[in-house]
Amino acid sequence: MELRLSEEEKKTLCAIARRSIESCFRPAVPLEFSGPSYRVGAFVTLHQQGRLRGCIGRMASDLPVAETVSRMAKAAAFDDPRFDALTEEELDSISIEISLLGPMRKITDPEKLLVGRHGVYIHHQGRTGVLLPQVAVEYGWDRYTFLDQVCHKAGLPPGTWKDRRAELYIFEGLIFAEIRKGNG
Repeated sequence: MELRLSEEEKKTLCAIARRSIESCFRPAVPLEFSGPSYRVGAFVTLHQQGRLRGCIGRMASDLPVAETVSRMAKAAAFDDPRFDALTEEELDSISIEISLLGPMRKITDPEKLLVGRHGVYIHHQGRTGVLLPQVAVEYGWDRYTFLDQVCHKAGLPPGTWKDRRAELYIFEGLIFAEIRKGNG
């Protein structure tokens, strides 16, 4: 399944994510999403002055995409254990990026992982880790560094992806961000 959204639909989903966060501080009128009724995994990433400020998502969802985005936006703002909860004073300084996820595909050959196109998910001995497609590009990683980093994210030693018992999955994403003036 190829995910496609118009620029207006992307803009609306970004606005839904922002309103969802704002509604935790003050009343906000919900927005309607009239785009495709995808039921897909989604991650919402918050940046503040070019730095990660929160990122939470689901690999899959049975909810309509707008509801998934809304819930993940709130979770990224308030539930990411790596960060303190977002404050109302920070609202204007954050930017929002959304990653809608295509289906996961199990791979046994790491050469199938294409940096810049695929995200990666690992499952090994009860531990899991995921890195979105844009992460390897942002950090300038090659395929094998990307695989080692997803192991690290799962709390596994580098190279665990080579273990035949490790399950590796790849997926593609539709990645877009809100356009805001004055924030980095």
